[in-house]
Amino acid sequence: VQLQASGGGLVQPGGSLGLSCAASGYTFSSYVMGWFRQSPGKDREFVASIAWSGSNTYYTDSVKGRFTISRDNAKNTVYLQMNSLKPEDTAVYYCARASLMWLTNRINDYDYWGQGTLVTVSS
Repeated sequence: VQLQASGGGLVQPGGSLGLSCAASGYTFSSYVMGWFRQSPGKDREFVASIAWSGSNTYYTDSVKGRFTISRDNAKNTVYLQMNSLKPEDTAVYYCARASLMWLTNRINDYDYWGQGTLVTVSS
């Protein structure tokens, strides 16, 4: 199993950025996927998750209405579109595969992780 996250970078407050995570080595369409983030000195925290079909999603409160998680099972890729970015969104963002069949925000429910991509929101 491999997860390769990409798309991070520097963006001004109020700007937008899109992340991608390409998966390989397993049947991507059978698994819940999630995005997490970790800021310096803080624990890794849940951002969003998406059901295997893409029909259901789950967000942490701080990103609701600003971030959108989606997936393309034909391309084995999960996305995170981030709009109206704030300095507090600055973090390394990780994609992960859930070991459960339902949406979850618990870090221990995810068994494979990408390498992370850095998002910096600053003027």
